[in-house]
Amino acid sequence: MNEYDPVDLPLADGRTLEIYVTGPEDGTPLIHHNGSPSSGLPYVPFVDLAAERGLRLVNYSRAGYSRSTRSPGRSVADVAGDVTAVLDHLGAASCYTMGWSGGGPHALACAALLPERVIAAASIAGVAPYPAEGLDWMEGMGAENHAEFGAALEGPEQLQQFLEHEGSWVAGVTADQVVAGFGDLVSDVDRRALTGEFAEWLAAGFRESVSNGIWGWFDDDIAFLKPWGFDPGAIRRPVTIWQGAQDRMVPFAHGQWLARHVASATAQLLPEHGHLSLAVASMGRILDDLIATQP
Repeated sequence: MNEYDPVDLPLADGRTLEIYVTGPEDGTPLIHHNGSPSSGLPYVPFVDLAAERGLRLVNYSRAGYSRSTRSPGRSVADVAGDVTAVLDHLGAASCYTMGWSGGGPHALACAALLPERVIAAASIAGVAPYPAEGLDWMEGMGAENHAEFGAALEGPEQLQQFLEHEGSWVAGVTADQVVAGFGDLVSDVDRRALTGEFAEWLAAGFRESVSNGIWGWFDDDIAFLKPWGFDPGAIRRPVTIWQGAQDRMVPFAHGQWLARHVASATAQLLPEHGHLSLAVASMGRILDDLIATQP
């Protein structure tokens, strides 16, 4: 399904970061922050779309996922150091960045904290901060997310128990099981998107993400619910907020909130799409929007 091999990048603090680099070597890097849970395994159609636009796509596994070393207690803002290390490894002065789902806040962190290196950013079905004034954070989420984030708010022991038990399906999920695994989290438009190569890739990314335990997923959930370490209202680099109204994982209201509160945001709020269908159907548009901002 996927012919790409990862590299384990050594970091200054002794950790390693699993990265995949694809596309033209002279292309501007596009740092892609995958969802929660997920590994850095690239999705081949996205690789092709990026390469067609001269972009060097960089996928990576966030700390604690797959082969990337865990960083206990990490904040969303901490990703800026890892991305800096990736760019230095590539010898790249600047990059585009995008984050899907749980990757959305991490793309925003890079835009906020690395303004000299990030040209433009995209948040694709990304969550808003918690708590966020004027936003009922879990309203509109499927039952599984209510249970997961409810456990996270109860405490670390409750979240660990939830992920090791109720979340254990991700460790062995196959493409034909992934819709059932999502349960109440997928709308009809997302169910229709979960077929073929996309379902195969999503299931493989799930399995890889927890191949060394649930700790990347655990640390993501904790990081989303505590202060992110930067102010979205202070972001000055161009950001586009992409969100679908049929999203039961990250409800439409999150995209609306980000569109209002990220200082430099423009919004693409699409009523016909869900959490998964949005990126599958719109990635070409998302990339064209990113590269409209020239280095």
